[in-house]
Amino acid sequence: MADTKTKTTLKKKTTKRRTSKVKKNLVIVESPSKAKTIEKYLGSTYKVVASLGHIRDLPKSTLGVDVEHDYDPKYINIRGKGDIIKGLRKEAKAAKAVYLASDPDREGEAIAWHLQHILDLDPEKPNRVVFNEITKDTIKNAFKTPRTINQDLVDAQQARRILDRLVGYSISPILWKTVKRGLSAGRVQSVALGLIIAREREIQAFEPEEYWTLDSEFKKARSKFKSVFYGFDGKKQPLPDNDSVQSILKRIDKNGDFDIVKVDAKERKRQPQPPFTTSTMQQTANTQLNFRTRKTMMAAQQLYEGINLGRGLGQVGLITYMRTDSTRISSVAKNATAQFIHDTWGEEYSQHKPIQGKLPEGAQDAHEAIRPSDVTRTPESIKDKLTPDQFKLYSLIWSRFVASQMTPEILDTMAVTIEQNGVIFRANGSKTKFQGFTKAYPAAKVKDNALPDLNAGDKVKLAKTDPQQHFTLPPARYTEAALIKALEENGVGRPSTYAPTLDTIQRRNYVRIDARKFVPTELGEIVQTIVEDSFPDVTNTKFTAAVEHELDEVETGDKKWVPVIDSFFKPFQKEVETAEKSLEKVIMHDELAGMDCEICGAPMVIKMGRYGKFYACSRFPDCRNTKTIVQEIGLTCPKCHKGQVVSRKTKRGRTFYGCSRYPDCDFVTWDKPTEKTLADGTTPKESTDKTNKSTAKQKATE
Repeated sequence: MADTKTKTTLKKKTTKRRTSKVKKNLVIVESPSKAKTIEKYLGSTYKVVASLGHIRDLPKSTLGVDVEHDYDPKYINIRGKGDIIKGLRKEAKAAKAVYLASDPDREGEAIAWHLQHILDLDPEKPNRVVFNEITKDTIKNAFKTPRTINQDLVDAQQARRILDRLVGYSISPILWKTVKRGLSAGRVQSVALGLIIAREREIQAFEPEEYWTLDSEFKKARSKFKSVFYGFDGKKQPLPDNDSVQSILKRIDKNGDFDIVKVDAKERKRQPQPPFTTSTMQQTANTQLNFRTRKTMMAAQQLYEGINLGRGLGQVGLITYMRTDSTRISSVAKNATAQFIHDTWGEEYSQHKPIQGKLPEGAQDAHEAIRPSDVTRTPESIKDKLTPDQFKLYSLIWSRFVASQMTPEILDTMAVTIEQNGVIFRANGSKTKFQGFTKAYPAAKVKDNALPDLNAGDKVKLAKTDPQQHFTLPPARYTEAALIKALEENGVGRPSTYAPTLDTIQRRNYVRIDARKFVPTELGEIVQTIVEDSFPDVTNTKFTAAVEHELDEVETGDKKWVPVIDSFFKPFQKEVETAEKSLEKVIMHDELAGMDCEICGAPMVIKMGRYGKFYACSRFPDCRNTKTIVQEIGLTCPKCHKGQVVSRKTKRGRTFYGCSRYPDCDFVTWDKPTEKTLADGTTPKESTDKTNKSTAKQKATE
């Protein structure tokens, strides 16, 4: 018996020793969480490691592009990545085969290309693996058909990177010389800032015009319904002033009957919207969830790379790749979703020909739309495994996608024309007849506004009139959602560029956020004026869109990247030379703060620093007294009841509200408190979880 146990033990040890000597296939991805998910699907014969993004890039200290020799880029290993590169080389040397599985886009292709160079892999060998979703079947199928690196995708990424470097490293030193150090300009960045400033100029030049509305309420028996003034004598008429309103009121007999002269009852279908692209996801998350673009992309990246669902499932990728401008859906996903809809709500909710969105100008149809990787994994079923932000975004993506594969919402609509003495009022109503896609996407549901049973020839009574004076409003400032939409409509930038672009113009203090809208700063106006006057093509939306289109043609192999850059850079280089000679120093005068320095008695001024405005002594550098600018909003702190609620800025320029007694009191909130919210207790309360406590402390510290 003892001999048998000894033999078994020896056999196990021998097997283990043999197994450990067997070479594994090495897979390199970008992030550790993605590596963990993929390794689980591939099994014990694979080892998956992360490069943590790019490992090579252009140097920060120099241009890094040889403009005399076909814009040859001078790549260097990124500082701090030495140990990672050393580890990857060691793993690759010991591996049976190496597969490069970075993200399935231009950036991912370039990362794979750099890895191929660093690890000295054979460029002719098919070692590039791409997949649009991190699920077991998709991953396994992807590894059955590896390919060589797509040089067109690499060239497209290189061309964008080099072009942005040439623009940024040419204009920035001019801005440093004429304005101050630390400033920058760029292709997409300058267009975005230009749109914000152009809108602000429209607002400043706007002259409001007076107009009036005449809303009325009618009643039939015990039912009442609202209507609006349309016109008289069969024609639509505006109401420019009060005299016009009074003339209408004189024409009607308030005690007399009004005739229902026309009732137009119809059945109307509302089609669902297509599933999300990157841009529409960013816009909708901003408007519906109040998510900033960077926050949206961070949560989407986490959902794509994998969330630990436990219960034997482990790390699971919940959505498809989140950088896409396509609304295409695979047939497998369509069939699975149709079955889910049929089983959940019934056959009448399942769309036979789901809605297909139109691709925007210059869109690349390389990937599917953003959708859940498994439609049966409902948001509620995994809510306890997600953070609040992840849950909100996943719910939005899941609902929008499922809705896109469902039947239309059907509404019974009614348009009623009411008349007396030639004066015409109109009333419109609607009521949901069939929920359709709104069953899965309640946020898209139209609110019922049913009218009473009305027929042509009926008589109704006027219950009341409500004349109101109005003034036309200027165009609204851009929100993040509106700016992304404007950039996309103008063909400027691509899905992956919007988040960093919006972040940059805020970090440079070119814009500030006020009530979730972009407002240009004085610094932003000065920088944009210099760039507009000296480099008109850089700020021209049509020109930038044309360059963007040419860069897309590099991606499809229709154009070579060097001539594309050459056609832009040669005239641009002449503009740079002219600007360097002609531009003079811009003097920005400090604004008086209205107080004296408590140290030396000199006047304090308002200065612009790296993280926004602050108070400083006008005798700087002789006196280095500085103070943070805080603005009291006239409310007592709801937590300690001693300090005042003050407005502060984070390092990214975002406004938050906290107690003036910090750090003795750590009350903090993103939303501006009011007397009403404090009175009824609806002010966002302090979070009790560790993550949000840490965030609150960080906000207050900043």
